[in-house]
Amino acid sequence: MKKITTVLCVATLIQSIGAQSFIQAYKNRADMVTQTNITNNLQEFASYGVKTTGSQANVNAMNWIKNKYLSYGYTASQIEESPFTFGSTSSKNLIITKTGTLYPNKYVIICGHFDTINGPGVNDNGSGTSIILEAARILKDVPTEYSIKFIHFSGEEQGLRGSSHYVNNVVYQGGVRKLDIKLVFNLDQVGGVKGNNNNTVYCDEDQGGLSSNNAASAAVTQQLRNCTALYSPLQTAVDPAADTDYIPFEQKGEVITGFFERIRSTYPHTSKDTFVNMDPVYVYNIGKATVGALQHFATASTSTSKAASKNSLEGVKIYPNPANNVLNIELPDTKETNFSFEITNLTGRSMLKVNNERKINVSSLQNGVYVGILKVGDQTLVKNIMIER
Repeated sequence: MKKITTVLCVATLIQSIGAQSFIQAYKNRADMVTQTNITNNLQEFASYGVKTTGSQANVNAMNWIKNKYLSYGYTASQIEESPFTFGSTSSKNLIITKTGTLYPNKYVIICGHFDTINGPGVNDNGSGTSIILEAARILKDVPTEYSIKFIHFSGEEQGLRGSSHYVNNVVYQGGVRKLDIKLVFNLDQVGGVKGNNNNTVYCDEDQGGLSSNNAASAAVTQQLRNCTALYSPLQTAVDPAADTDYIPFEQKGEVITGFFERIRSTYPHTSKDTFVNMDPVYVYNIGKATVGALQHFATASTSTSKAASKNSLEGVKIYPNPANNVLNIELPDTKETNFSFEITNLTGRSMLKVNNERKINVSSLQNGVYVGILKVGDQTLVKNIMIER
């Protein structure tokens, strides 16, 4: 769990646009996150009790996580138990590797800790654990250009012991860098507080430590904010990176970012860090943002279930763009006569929806960037739409 840090400004809609474009395949996969899976993961995590590093409960929780990966279809050769010790305490990190298609030796790391202290730790950090599991399930058979390592660290609550061991003994050996890392994406305490309006998530940015990696972290943190706006209903704010498992990476010059809850719970590190005191819907929404962002960071395939050669919407024209008061839709020759067109904002909220209209009145929309979704039969076309007057 991170220490309390200074809050920076909340993201505006314009700040969330950035360089990323909406990708329908990414959205489809983000929408594969289910509330049922998130809830079940959280409750099962809670059932293992206080998972203090070195305890049998900690071992049992790690085995539960490992069995989840096996049930998703990951093979034993992809799963590594990495032991470490500090003082008289022994524990293990769990590392699962999904090999990339173009850059198999360059890694996007998504990580979070599974150890707890003084309580079941459903927020800190069953929430991050549950999301990483759901992301791994969804992306198991999705080709990504970069390799992904899903890492579950132990020893975080005793001073980042597991992540420090991993960085200093696996990423670096004898002072020599052995693992080429594109970025580290950490999830810690993203469970929210029951009863609060949990509609904003912190995106962690490196603003301290080594100065040489700050600019790169700022860039990927902005990308994380963009993806959150594109693939979830959440708003974002920037939080300075602090004491959690990406810090040992940062100290070696790696690029880091991460998620952390915006409204800070007081229950972590107590017996009250339970399922009933956190917000599983918030975890679900952060899960959607995570799957969208992880695809972006690892450059996932954009292929959908329909072959591109069968796409009858390639000749569609939506104009003018930017639009003022009227938006025109010009369809290519198609047997389908029925279609729908919806305009959403960048958080996914529907602003306008029509059926079979080729001239659409958009005068009610404020200036800004929106997402247009055209559906003709079983084909879908997604396009950014700008309203400008």
